Amino acid sequence: MNEVKEKIRQFLSRFFYSNDIQDDDNILEMDTVNSLFTMQLLMFLESEFKFQVSNEDIDLENFKSINAIVNYLRKKGVS
Repeated sequence: MNEVKEKIRQFLSRFFYSNDIQDDDNILEMDTVNSLFTMQLLMFLESEFKFQVSNEDIDLENFKSINAIVNYLRKKGVS
């Protein structure tokens, strides 16, 4: 899952000045986050990991940190 974390971290680095985002940092509480960012994150995940985020899965808890995203992907069978 380290490769998955690195891909997510690279995506996030386009939006945050700090490249020092920790795995448990709540990215949804950072200043640069808005609804457009959230949509871009979901589109990135779908494109990069070849699956579709269902409406039922759109829960901020699934996407609030790198670890939360990785856990969500793991539950969806993405590796």
